[in-house]
Amino acid sequence: MNAPLRRVGVVVMILFGLLFANLNWIQAYKADEYRNSDYNGRVQVAEYERRRGNIEAGGTAIATSKETSGKLRYVRTYPGGSKYAHVLGYKPVNLGDVGIERTENEFLAGTSDALIANRIKDMFTGDETGGGNVLLTISKRAQDTAYEQLRNNEKGVSKGAAIAIDPRTGAVQAMVSMPSFDPKPLASHDTNEAAVAYNRYDKDPDRPLTNRALAETLPPGSTFKIVVAAAALENGIGKSTQIPAGSSYTPPTSGSPIRNAHPSICPEAQVSLMEAVTESCNTGFAQLGLKLGADTIKEKARQFGFEQDDLTVGRLGEDGLGVAASRTGSMEAPGGATDPGALAQSSIGQRDVRMTPLEGAMIAGSVANGGSQMRPYLVKQLLAPDRTTSYYTAKPRELRQPVNGQVASDLREMMVSVVENGTGGKAQISGYTVGGKTGTAQSAPNRPDHGWFIGFALDKNGTPVSAVCVMLEEAGSGGSSEAARIGGRIMQAAIADSGGR
Repeated sequence: MNAPLRRVGVVVMILFGLLFANLNWIQAYKADEYRNSDYNGRVQVAEYERRRGNIEAGGTAIATSKETSGKLRYVRTYPGGSKYAHVLGYKPVNLGDVGIERTENEFLAGTSDALIANRIKDMFTGDETGGGNVLLTISKRAQDTAYEQLRNNEKGVSKGAAIAIDPRTGAVQAMVSMPSFDPKPLASHDTNEAAVAYNRYDKDPDRPLTNRALAETLPPGSTFKIVVAAAALENGIGKSTQIPAGSSYTPPTSGSPIRNAHPSICPEAQVSLMEAVTESCNTGFAQLGLKLGADTIKEKARQFGFEQDDLTVGRLGEDGLGVAASRTGSMEAPGGATDPGALAQSSIGQRDVRMTPLEGAMIAGSVANGGSQMRPYLVKQLLAPDRTTSYYTAKPRELRQPVNGQVASDLREMMVSVVENGTGGKAQISGYTVGGKTGTAQSAPNRPDHGWFIGFALDKNGTPVSAVCVMLEEAGSGGSSEAARIGGRIMQAAIADSGGR
């Protein structure tokens, strides 16, 4: 054999070798990925041959499957429409799964290892194997209230979020993001219809597909003062301790004065910490922040949950809906030293401080629960297709303890004063002790301010029954008061749904 033929032979052998190696790579490492791919047509047909399990809230199916006469046997339906969209997500044919539909896909689809006994049993009995059922922690009444109150808010705001949790367990009682979307067309078997719907939502400047309760971070304004007040209480400043205040304060090296929302708010040279929280005294907290220092405030915020990048909300300890990290941001000048102006602004929840509504509810929940912050979760139970066997039941657990019992008690007293004597009056619930903190946060130049409220409700025995955060984007004047009103309504609904205390 001459040299050219030998070279051709070697090249052919190398190509066969590479082909053989690629086939083995696919068989050994990529087979499952290809087999389970959303774009594998045979997998899609097989998946839709099995009735997908229900997702339920308060005993009502909010995601179910309906039989069709088409190539794909079952279609996913969402009886609650846009009301539960950001909790459920959607189950599309040619798009990626989203929400609980994604995180619990294997159990809902019936392919989970946990359901293997059901599949084997059905092989012998000839019964049709269905998917498992997912029961959520959501209170139907609280969810209805959050959705309707946000959508019909008295400020005419089109963007915002509300989330309520049980402070004792971390169970999510309600979670609504506005604007919402209808998941029905996204689950359509007509892939063109689904694609058109997705593109319409995706290109909407109001971002209806974004779950603002978990994924939106905005300056929290005065709600952040609860974090600063906690740091003060831990550093020798009591509820009655006098702190500098005044109608205006200009931090060192800063040419921009910090003023209160109204001239009648803490114009005195000094006020107590209790009064500063109740009246939401910007000048007092700006000076308090400088006294405590950037490191102290950042560390206290971290202890409440700021900077956590890996929090999810679904099953406890399992994959769930992603949560954006809340941040305190930079408080430094060029060169690394603390910038007094930045620290003062950060201490009133402005500058680079950013918070999710979930974090706001967790702060309020921690205060209500004696300083113990519970891990938030959405999935309460996983039931077999025939509902006779439970494969998972949530067992609440503590996530962290940002403050001790005494500090939590002092903060509770201050937040109750905000609702009974200050700016949070519209959150009051008859027969319950309600505490809270309103917040008005600057958004962007020439745009209205954001309105915030974080709060909690205690029954007559002092037991926490609900904690909430409401955020109204660019609500303008009175936005925080409206957020407080909505927060009170949501907690009242959560209480009523659980039969009261």
